[in-house]
Amino acid sequence: MAKRGNFTSGLGGVEGGVLEALQRKGISRREFLKFCAIIGAALAVPVDQVGRIAEALASVRRPPVIWLEFQDCAGCTESFLRASRPAVAEIVLDLLSVDYHETIMAAAGKQAEEAKEATVKTGGHLVIVEGSIPTREGGIYCCIGGRTAVEILEEATRGAAAVIAVGSCAAFGGLASAEPNPTGAVGVRDLVHKVPVINLPGCPVNAVNITATVVHYLTYKSLPELDAWGRPLFAYGKRIHDNCERRAHFDAGQFVENWGDEGHRKGWCLYLMGCKGPETYSNCPTVRWNEGTNWPVGAGHGCVGCTQPGFWDSMTPFYRRLPTVPGFSVESTADDVGLGLAAVAAAGVAAHAAGSIIRRKTEKTEESKE
Repeated sequence: MAKRGNFTSGLGGVEGGVLEALQRKGISRREFLKFCAIIGAALAVPVDQVGRIAEALASVRRPPVIWLEFQDCAGCTESFLRASRPAVAEIVLDLLSVDYHETIMAAAGKQAEEAKEATVKTGGHLVIVEGSIPTREGGIYCCIGGRTAVEILEEATRGAAAVIAVGSCAAFGGLASAEPNPTGAVGVRDLVHKVPVINLPGCPVNAVNITATVVHYLTYKSLPELDAWGRPLFAYGKRIHDNCERRAHFDAGQFVENWGDEGHRKGWCLYLMGCKGPETYSNCPTVRWNEGTNWPVGAGHGCVGCTQPGFWDSMTPFYRRLPTVPGFSVESTADDVGLGLAAVAAAGVAAHAAGSIIRRKTEKTEESKE
């Protein structure tokens, strides 16, 4: 990319800081401010805070980062590196000094380990963890360089400023911790107690949420406000159901009953197909994927609840178990929901759904009698 202007004026900057790194990449002032606006929107801060974000990022020194991968598929790393909103390759990685990352670093063997040790010795670094940590049988199910993931995590977090657990595996154990959990897989918060831990669940995590968390830390010198599960409220404070573009169909009692049916073609609610949106907290409907163009429900597939604790065990079978809505049992399946709901359905949105289901069941019963 050709250099298209300098944005030092009014933004400050320090030698070796983010600003200098961005300038070397040839990123223009417009691109930089657009990036700051996108992150400000993700953080749900007032518009006047965008300038503060820009000033902070232009002058702050890049924090050293150790990115660890344990029981994972590298999906969160791949998602992060391939994201173009924000432009990760041109901006996001320049916000951080990634001193250790097994997937992307050039160094290997002793040279790589020495870089990690030097960062830990200095302290004040960020640790990003991807993948669950096995604890059974002394943690032997995940060893790197002859050392267990438990040992590596303990060492890397020593003196760290904060730990960011990216993806459902690092946050809550993910797939590896599903019953019967043969490796004793756990999330980062189960093991790290002396350093602040922030969870960014998702399968994979959205790069916008990683970036916004780091930007919040760099701008306000603190981690964002968290919920009871350690998730930032800006990203996980609202149910998917409340921001879903199909919500109006749920309220109107218009449901997809079979893949490819008329309701599916018209974009009706996917509740009866097992969509977990009513009990899942995430900003997927607003930040979306692929430059913000779409997300699973928008593409016609129900939410599988991957940002929730107990993902897999509590959400499966994905297409049959219906999500929790006031008046609906968490154990309900598409086959169970019927006339019995009339006695237990609560007022409001649940009544809309229950009424539609009952009406459809009644119509089918009458047709069979004829």
